[in-house]
Amino acid sequence: MFVDSHCHLNFPELRNNLDDILLNMQKNKVTHALCVSVEMDKFSEIDELSQAHENLYASIGVHPDYEDIVEPSIEELVSIASKTKVVAIGETGLDYFRLKGDLEWQRERFRKHIRAANESHLPLIIHTREAREDTIQILKEELAPGTRGVLHCFTETYEMAMQAIELDFFISFSGIVTFKNAIDLKETAKKLPLERMLIETDSPYLAPVPFRGKTNDPSKVIHVAEEISRLKDIPIETIAEVTSANFFNLFNKIQPQSS
Repeated sequence: MFVDSHCHLNFPELRNNLDDILLNMQKNKVTHALCVSVEMDKFSEIDELSQAHENLYASIGVHPDYEDIVEPSIEELVSIASKTKVVAIGETGLDYFRLKGDLEWQRERFRKHIRAANESHLPLIIHTREAREDTIQILKEELAPGTRGVLHCFTETYEMAMQAIELDFFISFSGIVTFKNAIDLKETAKKLPLERMLIETDSPYLAPVPFRGKTNDPSKVIHVAEEISRLKDIPIETIAEVTSANFFNLFNKIQPQSS
């Protein structure tokens, strides 16, 4: 079986085609999907999806790219995180690629999410782009013992991945790893231990080859697994087994048999 550790099924491109997506997930043996929050005022959409479908789960958080929105409090994040099907805090993190200037507000938001994860005892879903040093430094400063997480849609360096692994984090690969020009990322995937890897779609974005440029969805996570299988010269059955086990290990509010 395969698991999509990061998707946005509440986005219109996917929500309006959900029945077909769920059917295609079943055909491709994608048993679970984690629907990740990017805005507090859209959480109800994710909550409704996760409540309506046994194999869909939710996170709560605010994406670092969104500047002019109401900031969540730690108390709000922790309160919503107590819901049965909310299994993570995020996505959160730092993005110095899309936004420039004084980004202290972004760093403070990141710290709030980490503190909420510490308090709720849930893992963190982290978005990081061109913010390697600050991401790792803030994690070192704020993480409580036992708090874990994942660097999702990873595109940074092998060295950063290993720093995150030392903090008990997982590294998640999206369809980008299938792109022909993602040479450095492919090398990182080759070298990282499979026991620390997850797979995801980040759908509706970043459709893997051979669907690049089209709308992505969780059923296509199998193509990410196929590329990692090729890169590491490991049977795809092993990729499926280990990355799924890693998912349930990290997001441990989810029971593997509840597909």
